[in-house]
Amino acid sequence: MLSRVAESIYWIARYMERAENVARCIDVSLQISLDTPGGLNAQWRPLVAAAGGEKYFAEKYGDAFTNDTEARETILHFLTFDPDYPNSILSCVSKARENARQVRGCLALEAFEHLNKFYHLLTAGSARKRASESPYDFYSEVRAASYLFEGIIQSTLSRGEEWHFLRLGRLLERADQTSRILDVKYFILLPAPDDVGSVVDDLLWAALLNSVSGYEMFRRRHGRISPDKVVDFLVLDREFPRAILFCLLRAEESLLAISGTPMGSFRNGAEKKLSRLRSTLAYCNVEDIIARGLHEFLDELQTGLNAAGEGIFESFFALDAPAQAQAQQQ
Repeated sequence: MLSRVAESIYWIARYMERAENVARCIDVSLQISLDTPGGLNAQWRPLVAAAGGEKYFAEKYGDAFTNDTEARETILHFLTFDPDYPNSILSCVSKARENARQVRGCLALEAFEHLNKFYHLLTAGSARKRASESPYDFYSEVRAASYLFEGIIQSTLSRGEEWHFLRLGRLLERADQTSRILDVKYFILLPAPDDVGSVVDDLLWAALLNSVSGYEMFRRRHGRISPDKVVDFLVLDREFPRAILFCLLRAEESLLAISGTPMGSFRNGAEKKLSRLRSTLAYCNVEDIIARGLHEFLDELQTGLNAAGEGIFESFFALDAPAQAQAQQQ
């Protein structure tokens, strides 16, 4: 497989996972805004932080909002439709569609057609009006479109190199997004120490689990919600599909399958970096994480994920076109 083809396939998965994650976080924030006080700071600003867009948002939109409703509408526009912000839903789907167009022969026709419909769902003249007037329905459609795309891929793509690059991209992006959401909850969603252990605290931890579709699975595994159990579930669980360790285990499987490397060894920098990161999580427990400091642990984890991504580029995508690193905005 050509490196440029592999890179396009890898980034299709990352962009689609990123778009879905933004939509699910918005959907959950819309729901908890009905149950918790705090307006802008409690429900909406953390979304910008989780998407890594605080600096860009401040430069373009500032902070001069007359009320929380105006702020909410501005933030939803920024995260959904802003074509200049690389992590908005529209930008992610647009870039996924462009990458898919370049490798149409590697994907089933149904996958490309669905991605094209997804793009037109976001660019239709009525899209912004629907997002404002019926946000629950609109963002549910966006999430459903992402689920359907993944379902088409799973049902139509042979389990060869293309499928493994797609799975590798999706799982690395998912691990990164889960770590960001957890980090933002720890620092921003509960600014008042008096709220710790309160009903509001429980609602926000439940919202965190809902943002990764993990509330029901958590309750089946751990029962009552507590911060340490939530951290254990989202970071170290080996069976929940959005837990960070689960994602790294499966991503490592695909990475080794691409190069034919036996499990437990490595042949390139990408395999070395990802295996090292996976083993770090596999041999620690939640007590180690809390003792070290959750933010510090997640910060190092995100650094490790970035290093793994750079290793993948250097090992697989830079072979034909060294300048391609600038073509994809991470």
